[in-house]
Amino acid sequence: MTQTRQRPRVARRGIFAAVVVVALLLLFGVPWATLVLPWQAPVVAAGTVVFAVAAAAFPFLMFLGHARGRDWAARTGDTLLGVVWVLFAWSLLGLVARLAQAPSRVVAVAVVAVSAVLVAWGVHEAMRVPRVRRTEITLPRLGPGLDGTTVVVLADTHYGPIDRTRWSARTAAAVNALAPDIVCHAGDIADGTVAQRRTQAAPLGTITARYVRGYVTGNHEYFGEAQEWLDHMASLGWEALHNRHVVVERDGDRLVLAGVDDVTAKASGLDGHGAQLAAALAGAPADAPVLLVAHQPRQVAQSVGKVDLQVSGHTHGGQIWPFHFLVRVDQPSVHGLSQHGPTQLYTSRGAGFWGPPMRVFAPSEITLLTLRSPGA
Repeated sequence: MTQTRQRPRVARRGIFAAVVVVALLLLFGVPWATLVLPWQAPVVAAGTVVFAVAAAAFPFLMFLGHARGRDWAARTGDTLLGVVWVLFAWSLLGLVARLAQAPSRVVAVAVVAVSAVLVAWGVHEAMRVPRVRRTEITLPRLGPGLDGTTVVVLADTHYGPIDRTRWSARTAAAVNALAPDIVCHAGDIADGTVAQRRTQAAPLGTITARYVRGYVTGNHEYFGEAQEWLDHMASLGWEALHNRHVVVERDGDRLVLAGVDDVTAKASGLDGHGAQLAAALAGAPADAPVLLVAHQPRQVAQSVGKVDLQVSGHTHGGQIWPFHFLVRVDQPSVHGLSQHGPTQLYTSRGAGFWGPPMRVFAPSEITLLTLRSPGA
C-alpha cells in the first residue's frame, strides 16, 4: 500500500522536475541563442559560461530565497528572473526579425539595448510611489446620501526582501492626501512573516479614512502567517474583513463593505479560513448596495448577482510585459473596470511588485474610486 501511494508522488515530482528543466532551458536558452551565437568563438564561449552559471544558480537562489526565507537570495534570484524574462521576451521578437532576414548581430545588439533600457525603466517604475488612478463608478442601488463617496484601493504592497519602508511611508502619505471616505487593502500585504516585515508595514497604521479601513487576505498571506497578518492589521486599526462586513451610513443611506478570504485560503488548512461570501453578507441590509473586497478577480464568479461592485488586485496588470497574456488565461480581468452581469469589477494593478523589482508596461497604482448614485 505504501509503495502504491509513493508512486504517484514520485511521478508528480518527476513531472515537476521535467517542467522546471524545460522552463529553464527556454528562459535562458532563447536569449543565449539570440545574443551569443552570432559572435565569434571567444564571445560564444564566455557568453555560454555566463548563461550556464546563471541558469544553474537560478533555481537554488529561488529556493533559498522563497522557501528558506533568505532575503539576499530572494533579491538576487528575483532580479535575475526579471532580467532574463525581459531578455527572453525581446529575444523571441529578435528571432522573428532574423526570420525576416535582419542581420543576427544587429538583432543581438538591438535586443541588449532595448532590454537594458526596459530593465532600468522597470526598476524605476517599481520603486516609485504609485500614481493615483481615478475612476467614477455608478452603483444603481446607491442612495443619494452616499453619492460622491470616495474609496481608495490599495493592493499587492508585497513588502518583501527589499526594504521599502520609506516607499511605504510615502505611499501612505499619498493615500492620506486624497482624504478618502473608505480605504481597502485587497491583499498580498507582504512576502514574509509579521516579524520580518513589521517595519515596512508600519506606515499602514498612519493611513486615515473618514469611515473605515478594511483589509482582506491575498494568496501570499497563505504562504505564511495569514491569521497573524489579520491580527496585525487589526492592531493597526484596520477592519479585518475576514468573511464579514461593516455598514457605512450617511444621510440615511447605507453601503455594505464586505470582504472574503482569498480562494487559496481553504487549501491552506488554517482553521476558519476559506472564502465564504454567504457568511460575509450574513445580516447585511438587503436594500443596501454591496462593495466586496476579494483579492483575485476570478472570485467574481461567486459574487455575480450578489454584490454590486467587487474590487480586487492580484494581477499586477501583468507586471512585466508580455506576462499579462498569461494572466488573462487565469483571470477574467487584468486591470480596470469590467462588467460581469449585474456586478461590476474593478481590478487594480497593485501598488507594489512581487519577485522581480520591475514593472514594464504595467504601472503601479493607488486607485481612487468615486461612487455615484443615479438619483443624486
